[in-house]
Amino acid sequence: MDAPDEIIHQSLRLKIMSALRNEPDQAALEFKRLRAITGATDGNLGRQITTLAEAGYVDVTKDFHQNRPRTRAQISTKGVAAFDAHVAYLKSLLG
Repeated sequence: MDAPDEIIHQSLRLKIMSALRNEPDQAALEFKRLRAITGATDGNLGRQITTLAEAGYVDVTKDFHQNRPRTRAQISTKGVAAFDAHVAYLKSLLG
């Protein structure tokens, strides 16, 4: 990779992708958990997850758990490849 992945490179999206990539078996994370990890506001986190989903990097599931709405995000196969390539690019900058 000769350049950073412009979708992942934005700092909040990088945090989201990093959290999802490091989840055992690439399990889904709830919106509340991602908010706690990233420190983002609901609106900003929601927008960045949407951007990642539109790029095919994450899959979003909306359902109900104990009669409450729940949103979960999970890194996709395409997202794993893009994130790993982006990390390799960053490492290449270090020499």
